[in-house]
Amino acid sequence: MKKAASTPPVIALKGLTKRYGIGDAEHTVLDNIDLTIKKGEFVAIMGPSGCGKTTLLNILGLLDRADEGEYELDGKSIRRLSGAAQARIRSDQVGFVFQNFNLVPRLNVIENVALPLTYKGVGKTKRLLAASKMLKNFHLSEREYYMPWQLSGGQTQRVAIARALVNDPAIVLADEPTGNLDSKASHVIMEELSDIHKRGNTIIMVTHNPALTTYASRVITMLDGRIDTDTKDPRAPINKIDTTKKPLGTHLNATDAKSTKDKKKPVKKATKSSRTKKASKEKDQK
Repeated sequence: MKKAASTPPVIALKGLTKRYGIGDAEHTVLDNIDLTIKKGEFVAIMGPSGCGKTTLLNILGLLDRADEGEYELDGKSIRRLSGAAQARIRSDQVGFVFQNFNLVPRLNVIENVALPLTYKGVGKTKRLLAASKMLKNFHLSEREYYMPWQLSGGQTQRVAIARALVNDPAIVLADEPTGNLDSKASHVIMEELSDIHKRGNTIIMVTHNPALTTYASRVITMLDGRIDTDTKDPRAPINKIDTTKKPLGTHLNATDAKSTKDKKKPVKKATKSSRTKKASKEKDQK
């Protein structure tokens, strides 16, 4: 009996090198990187500023090209792909979440979320319906026609995540997704990404915050353009994917419900008449 062919990794890098500058000013940002990422992994990439994290993420998202080495996406080399072919892959398979949100200021929320579908040639009505459905998943239906400047930081980042997911990508690339948020909003955003991961998406996240690596199934640290350490978390196996369909952002409602529940009910003060009745009752019992 023949064995079934093994599924290729989502991402496979071999000897990936990237340089900037010319001559004496040349600087090697990525130095001979070897990396394999399987479907369904949640990978957190850490390291000091300038170590090559964001450059690596840009190459993985086909926003930049390596100078040397091989990059295979779903078992296919992207070396000889034209710019148009790479743009199609970005549109169909990759979703981006940026630290600075990168919402278009002149577009309202629903138009921003629908933007990736515009590049795919989807008609206006269909893309707005898809964007509205995605915003509903994040409990942002009431903000559809708000402008970006009318949103809080947490709401803005949730809109950015909704935009990243509207084209149903297999891979989500997040560059410091909580970098501009407070701790409470950061927790909400990380729970959203965790929900996305449980649905089977591959997530690759760059972060400076060690606390956020607890959400990942694998943690990679970079130093001077190389991979320094690569650790898998045995507590988060990638083969156990929760296929239960539930709205994204449900934990946000739970948090709000808890805060409402925890509010103390006002205690009624005893009036003079009630104290008199109580004393009279005790006297009769004696």
